[in-house]
This record gives sequence, C-alpha cells and structure tokens, in this order.
Amino acid sequence: MKRPIVAVLAAIAGLAAAQPASAEDAATAAGKLFFGQRCQICHNPNASGGKTYGPPLAGVVGRKAGSVEGFAYSDALKNSGIVWTEASLKAWMADNDGMLPGTRMRHVGVEDPAEQEMIVAYLKSLAQ
Repeated sequence: MKRPIVAVLAAIAGLAAAQPASAEDAATAAGKLFFGQRCQICHNPNASGGKTYGPPLAGVVGRKAGSVEGFAYSDALKNSGIVWTEASLKAWMADNDGMLPGTRMRHVGVEDPAEQEMIVAYLKSLAQ
C-alpha cells in the first residue's frame, strides 16, 4: 500500500519550523518515519535491539548481505555476494524478490524513489 508522501513531508515541515535543519537532516527525519511505517515491523534499527523477524539494520550501509552474526539468513542471501550500498538497498526495497529470488523476506515494494532516498538517508544515520 502506498503511503502518502505529502503527510510525511508535512510532518517534516512542522519539525523544520520548530528547529532549523539541513536538507540532509530533514531527509533523515522523513526516512525515520518511512522506516517506522515500512520496515520496523520486521527490522530493529538498533544493533542491540530485541528479537525481530529480520536482522537489525544498524550499520547496514556498506555491510555484506547475510553477515549479521546469529541471524538465520536464507542460503540465497548468504551466498549472494551483495554489499548493501545505497543503490543495492534501493533496488532491494523496490523489488527484493526480483533482485534475489529465494530469500525469506516478503516483498515490501517501496517503489517511490524519493521514499527510498529518505529511508537510505535514515539507514546511513544508524550507528552500528
């Protein structure tokens, strides 16, 4: 289901009015909201977070796919050779089933490039 980007941008505008922020800070804040709507049901943003369906995403940018210690990845993902760059994360969000068949992650389908950009900005802000 598509989320109205207008509502999220309005929320970001409210945050920006309350506190001056750079465009990068605004994108990160919007990404956090989108992450909460799209990703957090299965992924914890913190490396030391509680048990979730998916691996924690702190430090994901630049990390080899299938490499979080203690998480039971599919063989397809463990053996993929993918490194989570901005481009590969956006491709994964858009069509993970098409990008790498045989993984356990259900298709989410974040197809809006602006939404992908903001989620990646948020993921880049997460400490490992």
